Amino acid sequence: MARKRTKAGATDAPVTTVVVMCLYVAGKAPNSIKAIANLQAICRRYLKDGYKLEIVDVCEYPLRALADGVVVTPTLTKVSPAPASNVIGNLSDTGSVLAGLGLHAGPME
Repeated sequence: MARKRTKAGATDAPVTTVVVMCLYVAGKAPNSIKAIANLQAICRRYLKDGYKLEIVDVCEYPLRALADGVVVTPTLTKVSPAPASNVIGNLSDTGSVLAGLGLHAGPME
């Protein structure tokens, strides 16, 4: 009989939960471009392959933004895991983005 061990805080298991996010941007606006770049850097550093990201251009899909309750861009919405949350702005404040995603920065942040 095989035993499964799962220990909270084990260092050999990186992110096992997939973070599902949606970033709402306004075309090629400077803050939207900056938000995409900042989020990509955060995902590479903190989430590795443990995320799914959808980028929605509200200029192309205004009804989608309206249906999702987004009135300001750029807006990052964490869909899952619960609880859902939003971070508004160009995502340059890594600490705020990580907090919004329910993650904690390492000691170097």
